[in-house]
Parts: sequence; structure tokens; C-alpha cells
Amino acid sequence: MTGQQLQEAAKGVVAGARPRGAPPGPAVSGAAERLAALLADVAHLEEVPLDSNFFDDLGADSLVMAHFCARVRNRPDLPPVSMRDVYRHPTVGSLAVALLDSTPPPPESETPGPPALPREQAEAPAPPTGRPHRVLCGALQLLAFLGYAFLLAAVAAQGYEWISAYAHLLDAYLRSVVFGAALLLVLCAVPLVAKWLLFGRFTPRRFRVWSLTYFRFWLVKTLIRSSPLVLFAGSPLYPLFLRALGARIGRGVTILSRSAPVCADLLTVGDGTLIRKDALMSCYNATGGVIETGPVTLGRGAVVGEVTVLDIGTRLGDASRLGHASCLHTGQAVPDGAYWQGSPAQPADGDFPEVEPARCGTARRAVHGTLLMLTVLLVYLPLAVGCLDVLLSRVLEGSAVVKGGATVLYADLLVVTAVVFFGGVIAALVVLATVPRLLAWFVRPGRTYPLFGFHYSVHRAIVLMTNRKSLTRLFGDSSCIVHYLRWIGYRLTPVEQTGSNFGTAVKHESPYLSRIGTGTMVADGLSLMNADYSSTSFRPAPTAIGAHNFLGNRIAYPAGGRTGDNCLLATKVAVPVSGPLRHDVGLLGSPCFEIPRSVARDSTFDELTDGDGLRRGLAAKNRHNAVTMACHLLTGWLYFFCVSLLFALAASRYPAWGTVALALANAALLPFTFLYYVVLERAVMAAHPPEPLFCSIYDRRFWRRERYWKVPSETYLHILDGTPFKSVVWRLLGVRIGARVFDDGCHLTERPMAAIGDDCTLNSGSVLQCHSQEDGTFKSDRSALGAGCTLGVGAFVHYGVTVGDGAVLAADSFLMKGETVPENTRWAGNPARPLDVSGGAR
Repeated sequence: MTGQQLQEAAKGVVAGARPRGAPPGPAVSGAAERLAALLADVAHLEEVPLDSNFFDDLGADSLVMAHFCARVRNRPDLPPVSMRDVYRHPTVGSLAVALLDSTPPPPESETPGPPALPREQAEAPAPPTGRPHRVLCGALQLLAFLGYAFLLAAVAAQGYEWISAYAHLLDAYLRSVVFGAALLLVLCAVPLVAKWLLFGRFTPRRFRVWSLTYFRFWLVKTLIRSSPLVLFAGSPLYPLFLRALGARIGRGVTILSRSAPVCADLLTVGDGTLIRKDALMSCYNATGGVIETGPVTLGRGAVVGEVTVLDIGTRLGDASRLGHASCLHTGQAVPDGAYWQGSPAQPADGDFPEVEPARCGTARRAVHGTLLMLTVLLVYLPLAVGCLDVLLSRVLEGSAVVKGGATVLYADLLVVTAVVFFGGVIAALVVLATVPRLLAWFVRPGRTYPLFGFHYSVHRAIVLMTNRKSLTRLFGDSSCIVHYLRWIGYRLTPVEQTGSNFGTAVKHESPYLSRIGTGTMVADGLSLMNADYSSTSFRPAPTAIGAHNFLGNRIAYPAGGRTGDNCLLATKVAVPVSGPLRHDVGLLGSPCFEIPRSVARDSTFDELTDGDGLRRGLAAKNRHNAVTMACHLLTGWLYFFCVSLLFALAASRYPAWGTVALALANAALLPFTFLYYVVLERAVMAAHPPEPLFCSIYDRRFWRRERYWKVPSETYLHILDGTPFKSVVWRLLGVRIGARVFDDGCHLTERPMAAIGDDCTLNSGSVLQCHSQEDGTFKSDRSALGAGCTLGVGAFVHYGVTVGDGAVLAADSFLMKGETVPENTRWAGNPARPLDVSGGAR
């Protein structure tokens, strides 16, 4: 439509609803004038022509348009507008026509509400819990931790006493095998026994957090997710573990995701179903301080894609497909044989990538599981037990600490921990450059192999060996990351060095099948999917990302992704696997749609990305990043030394104190970890407190922010998920957090820039990220959640966001930068948008 036609459309003749294709009228004309006036005020423009493109002609960006959407939603004389509407209709004239078109949305785009509970549960809401309940729950959680620490200490003490009485080396090995097997049995049995004794069989129900019922639920959840059997995801042993927990798992099921369902009794998986990695289906969620459990049903032959969320009360039909980066919201059901994608999911165009099946029967699975367990029992566990025995016993042999002194012990541990820590980094680099490269010769791209055989074992070994989070964290956000990735097998040549080519988190299935084009920059959370799967087979496949792209956070890029050169892939985007090859565009959302590749604001610092400006900035950034990496290594080694010293002192007191010495060391480990990293983070923040920024990546303030991300650790915080103690630690780290907040696993990237109100509920996998980077420009701002807000499972909140009191962000939603969510509203989708009164998303 031309500009003249758009202006005529805005002045047409329609009142209220109109048939599709009829000319617009006065209602559109008035709305267009009001929208233009609002945009002119927000963007500080003198005039906004009706046919001017928001981004190309007016120079607006997504942040400005988010503020514009918020202003529109506050006007009762205008229909609500979302960022999706703005991108689909990027002129005032076309936006006014679209907003006043009363054609109802297609049924598949609607987001169902929560499923109805049985009458007896609906009529009996969970009673509220007050401060005494939180104190009692926290005390019981602390006692549970201390009891578990004492149990581990008792088992370890008895085992090491028995091992230490060996007669010769073979006897020591056999004793280590027996003790390792016994320890594994205990660690695997405790979650199962606790689940059946404390909860029995899970049923759909609701209960308040911090109640006694919640404490039992938390204890079972914590034990299940800490079970060693979770590490067997991708093997035939994992479905057996879930069956023991009560899940109804059919024959021939393959589960690659390590996210164990807590309420396993409510999970039903049909024969021959495939669940790919990073899929979340816990069979529970939390809203408004209430835990709700519900069923998740997967039919026969269904496929669940990567980075997906299945909320409670959802169903995949027989032979159905749920695409990557998708979500089924409560009440959604995919029909038999259908292919859905998106958040919330809806019928998708194109074909889902399929892999031809292979022969993979029960006997093959049983043999693979047996060999895997024997490898663990005969190789891995004896090595771990033996190394720990050396650390606790041999280092202390003849040491002065046993005789009352400590000088020799400190010197011994300083040397040993330094050799183990820094030598371990070097040894890991050597191993990663050789062993996986040799193994890769046995797995050829494009060829289909059956699961649970020799080739699958080689493939899994490559996956496990080359995905070293500690090394990508060490080298990420610096010039060293491209050298490290090429060292382990990535194809990155030629490289345009920026000093921030990759963030601190990137993973893959085969580095030798990963290719990144020149000039491409990647934020944190990229997952390269170098293989396609069925429930019986897998096929390695190259994954290639074009040149001069920018990839935002948390993107799963599939083999055969249909993007080429000069693309912007926004945070949490669903990369298309069908249709034309996209060039010179931006992609946003799930399902994705096109947006501008860049806007004027992103080119503010272009003079620093070329020529002498780049050379000077990059050299200075490299020097600063080198100091940051050295600080990261030194603080990591210091923590390792302190922990080793703690247990060495406990071992030296064992002859006098017995099991109590080891139990006290186990109990002291957690508070010491919190104290160490809180003090470390405070020290880093003292030099440069995180604050709102709009700057180049060659600005010293950005380098200090990179140091803040890298030097302190935040993974230890997940130990406190679901406990009242996590809010205490958040406050110590600078978060402005209110009272009675329930945090089941939220991740905050810039703690002092986040504000969380009273009585908020933060589900597992949710993220509050107060920054964004696009090409060479870094932007950050504060975000705030009002009182009583809920972030759903896997929800992602960007920077500069304000969420009103009582608002709810549904599972897997992506709330874009600058958005303002009104009070007591419900938003859903990727990108998130308000739901109408019927529950559908605009």
C-alpha cells in the first residue's frame, strides 16, 4: 500500500466493526490522529506523517515504541497496542486500520486459561501463610540440610575408613568400587524413598508456599533434582528413574532433557516419544504464592523440541510435534499428527525436521544402560573416590597439623590446590584439542545412526567433553573466546575480532559441525543444535550461521536454520527451519516475524568499530579483559583452596571427633560459599556499581560490567531456590527486594539494578536481565516488579521494564525492553502482549 493510500485509509468511512476489505472511515481517521500525536510526544518529534515508517523514516527504536505502546494503553479512547502490532504495522495509518479492525483473532492464537480443578479443590482455596509459617519452613529446610550433611559425612567416614585399610593397590581399587557403588545407591535411593514416604502419589492440587505441605514438596523436589540419575539423561536409565518416581513412561521413549519432572506421577509419555534437551515440564507452577500441580501428557510418537516449556494441564497428541523455542500454556492441546510452534504454540507452516527411524529395541537399550552403569561403577567412581582419598589422607600424612601445627598443612594445600586447579585448566585444554577430535572420525555428518550404540556413545562423549562451562566463562566476553572455540573445533575463519564475539555461555553438540560467519557477534546462551533426533536414531548435521549477524540471548539455532548474512536474531527468537533464506533483516518472537535489522540509535558508536578507533579500543579492551580473566582464575583458586583447607582440617580432627568433624565441614561449606561470593561481588561492585548505561563496547564502563559478570559466581544461589534464605542473599547482593518473595529459581544478571516488590512469585527458569547488546552498542537500565507479581516458568524480562502490582507474565514469555505492564493484568507470548478478557493474546 502506498503512502497516499495509507492516508486515504486513515480518512475512510467506517464506524466500529467493518467487513474485511471495506474502506476505513472516521473512527480510523480519529484514531490515527491521536496515535500520531502520542508518538510525536514520546519521540520528541514535531510531526508524524501517517505514512512514515516508525523505524526507517522517523528514527524510532524498540525502546521508544515500547514507551509509545504504554502511553496508548493508558488512553481509554484508543484500543490497546503491543510491540507485535507495531512491527507488523510500522506506520500510524496502517496501525490505526489494524487496531480498529474488529475481526477476532484466529483460535490458535488464543491462550487458554487455567484448567478447572475438581469442585472440592475449587471450593477450598489454600489458606494464607504468614511470618510464622515462613520461619518454620525455613527452620525445617535448614534442619533438612544439616541432616543430609550428617548422612553424607557418616557414609563417607565409614567408606574411607574401610578403603584406607587396603592391603595392596588392587585391593584399594576393589574397595573403591564397592564403596562407590554403595554411595551411588544411597544417593539414588534417598530421593525415591523420600518421595514415596513424604508425598506418596502426586495429584492435581493447590497449596500455599511456606506451608508444611510445601516443605515436604520442596524436600522431594530438591532431592530429585540433586539425584545422580539426572546426569543419565539421554540414556535408557533415565526413563527407569522417572518410572520409579511414578511417571507413566511408554516403551522406546528417549529423553534428552535433564530437567526432571518433580511431580512425576502427573507425567504421561507414550511409546516412541522423543523429548529433546532443555525442555521444561516440571508438572507444577507457582502463581501468587500458590503452588499448583497438574498433568502433562505426551502421546505416542510425539516429539518435543529444544528449549520448550510445557506448563501444567497440557497435551501433545499422538505423532504430534512441538517446535523448538515453543511453549504450551495451561489448557493447550496439540491434535494428533499436528505440528505446532510458538509461545503460546499455534499451528505452524512448513515441515518439522524428521530423522528416519532405526532399529533400537529393548535389548539394545538394556545393553547400553548396563555398559554405561558398569563404566560409572568401574571407572568414574573409583577415580573420584581415589582422588578424594589422596586429598584427605595423603596430603595430611606426616603433616604438622596432626601434631598441633598448621604451617606445613597450609603450604601443602597451597601447592597441591594450585597444581590441581591451574594444571587442570591446562590439562583440559590439551584433552579438548585431541581426544574429541579423534572421536569425531567415528561420527560422520549426514549419516543416520541408531541410538544407544557405539556411534551414539561417541557422539555423547563429544557433547560432554567439549561443553565445558568453566572454560567458556573464562574466555567469553574477550578476544580469547574465538581462539578457544577454534581450538576445540569451531570453524570461525576469517575472524573479525571485536573483543566480544561471544558471551560467556555457548554450547553445541559437535564443535566440528559448528560454523559461524565472519563479523558475527553472539550474546550469552547460544545453543547450536548439531544433530537431529528421533526416538530411535540421530543424524549429525552441520549448523552454520551467516556473516555479520548479531544473535541475542538464549537462542537455540537448529541445523538447517533459514537465516543468511546480516541478520539480527532477537533474544529467545524461534529460528525458522523452512521458507526463504532471510538476509538483511531482523527476526523477533516465536513464531518469528521480521523487524528492522538495525535503527539509528544502534549506529551511534559506529566510528569506534573500524580503523584506528577499533585498533585502539580493542587493544585497551584486551588489556582490561586479561586482568578480568586473571581475577576470575585467582578467585576461583582461592575458593578451591579454602574448601580444601576446610575439609583437610576436618579430616585432621577425625581421629578425635569422628563423623562430627566431617558433618561440621559439610554444614559449614554452604554458608562459607555464600559469604565468600557475597564479599567478592561487593568488592567488584565497589569499583564500579552497575548503573544505567548507553555506550560502546569499547567504553571502560562496559569492560567493568563484563568484570562484574565474570569474576563473581551466581550459580551457587540455585541451592537456595524455594527457600526464604534466597531473598536474604539477594539483599546482600544489592537487590531491592520486598518481603515474602517466593523465588523458585530466578536469575538476575545485574542485582543492584533490579527491584522486586512484596509477595512476588518468581518461577524456575525466569530471568530479569537489565541489559542488552546489539552489535557494538551496550544498553542497560533498571527494571522493577511491583507487589504481588508473578513471572512464569522460563519467562524473560528485559531492561527498562516496569511491571505493575499483581501483574502476571505467563510461562516462556519475553517482555521486551521498555515495556510497562499495567496493574493486575496478564501478559503472554514472545514478545509478550496483554491478554484480552477472553484470555486471548492480541
